[in-house]
Amino acid sequence: MFSKSTEYALRAVIFIGQKSSEGHKLGLPEIAAAIGSPPQFTAKIMQLLTKNKTLVSSSRGPNGGFYLTEEAKNLPVRAILESTGEENVLTKCVLGLYQCSETKPCPMHHDYKGIRQQTIQLFETKTIRQLAEETQNGKVLSINGAK
Repeated sequence: MFSKSTEYALRAVIFIGQKSSEGHKLGLPEIAAAIGSPPQFTAKIMQLLTKNKTLVSSSRGPNGGFYLTEEAKNLPVRAILESTGEENVLTKCVLGLYQCSETKPCPMHHDYKGIRQQTIQLFETKTIRQLAEETQNGKVLSINGAK
């Protein structure tokens, strides 16, 4: 459904949400290892995630690294998609047809319409904090070392 970079971005933000705070920042090698991504690719993803300074925060220096503020942890998961430029994946045609619309639907349009709405609602209501807590307390599959 998403590009590899967005999959890694989702994993990275959840992992950072679990393990970081303003007082405890994570380094790039730790994040890359945890999400199963090459370090150079992870660096590019982290640039996207820190660009607007509302999602992932960073600081330089010996005690530097990446972290999420309490406000960022309360953002909806959709904020991650917006940072990677893939929020349109939630609304585009399931077959990738540009002309697909209510008046000129693709063969799957009406069947997929409800699923699309549920997916949008999920990404708009589920918070980063919720995902981080669920993976941390073992309710769901862990992010660490994901491939």
